[in-house]
Amino acid sequence: MKAINQLKTFQRILDEYPAETPLSKFLPGFYRQNKQMGSTDRRIASRLVYNYFRLGRALPNVSADERLFVAEFLCNTQLNSFLQHFKPEWAACINFSMAEKLAMVKTAHPDFKLDDVFPWSNQLSAGIDKEAFLRSFFIQPDLFIRVHKGYETQVKVALAAAEIVFKDEGNNCISLPNGTRLEAVLPNQRWFEVQDYSSQQTAQFFKPAKWDAWWDACAASGGKSLLLHDLEPNIKLVVSDIRESILANLDERFQQAGLTKYQKKLLDLTQNNDLLMHDYAFDGIILDAPCSGSGTWGRTPEMISQFETYNIEFFQKLQQSIVRNVVKYLKPGKPLVYITCSAFKAENEDVVNFIVKELGLKLEESKVLKGYEGKADTMFVARLSPPAP
Repeated sequence: MKAINQLKTFQRILDEYPAETPLSKFLPGFYRQNKQMGSTDRRIASRLVYNYFRLGRALPNVSADERLFVAEFLCNTQLNSFLQHFKPEWAACINFSMAEKLAMVKTAHPDFKLDDVFPWSNQLSAGIDKEAFLRSFFIQPDLFIRVHKGYETQVKVALAAAEIVFKDEGNNCISLPNGTRLEAVLPNQRWFEVQDYSSQQTAQFFKPAKWDAWWDACAASGGKSLLLHDLEPNIKLVVSDIRESILANLDERFQQAGLTKYQKKLLDLTQNNDLLMHDYAFDGIILDAPCSGSGTWGRTPEMISQFETYNIEFFQKLQQSIVRNVVKYLKPGKPLVYITCSAFKAENEDVVNFIVKELGLKLEESKVLKGYEGKADTMFVARLSPPAP
């Protein structure tokens, strides 16, 4: 009976879920309207919905219920009563390898193709293992935190006391099970930042010097700026974004982290900003560019169903427009660090080629950060510079 009720709840959520809305925003509202659902009910409902979307575009002609059963089988490694009730023959094989599970799904549904989960794999950046990338969608990414220097012991003691399994990834990065309620375990927000592992790795490309002037051009909530500040606290920092509300979040995050000296600007980087920026020349610019976010869809699998191919070209043109308006404020020989959380070549290597050929910068180094190998986001980072005088 429980499993049947869980399926009915899933069906209701799917019926009421409006496309183009992140699940993370929709589900809390749904639960507020259905206060009879306990914490276990909410947790199971969330698992079912997220797993359903992890199947991406595969099996489009199969009923939603059957797609959910397939997703539950592929996404879980531990026995659960839901799958036991509806697919006992699959539940008995829950510990099989992914290859074996995929073969079983293929037997039950001959139309199933792994390529259909993410049907744009022919457009991935060079070096991405297509098979591993596709399979990663069936695995929920971890939660990563970056521990501020000096607080490593306090954080580890608190996590151990709460009996939370964690892994030290090195360089003050700790991975935790997704869904860990950090506010209950680590009440002091000055101890850490929530930041994906791959995002933390981009700091290796910054290499700031003391008293440098740096611009975090698409700062969002300031994660890259905080990385930069940790590397060199004495930089002169300018942060900008097109969204006023997100810059307010940045202020709060900076305050918690103890970063107090910075300039903040509300800028549309697709426009000419010479009136506001003509006096500036930077020793480094971080451009964490707007992108498809395809490297993060393991966290937001509903995006696979909402995405259309024309969006790739849209973001590429947007990135090129922004880069063109940003690089003119860079001192000769100084770095532009171009970052995306996209897995698409058109947003990564192709934009770098545009920067080199059209804007005259030299590529120093670039890398695909293969988060799919370690339950993290997949990102791209390149360090380029205009010719030295």
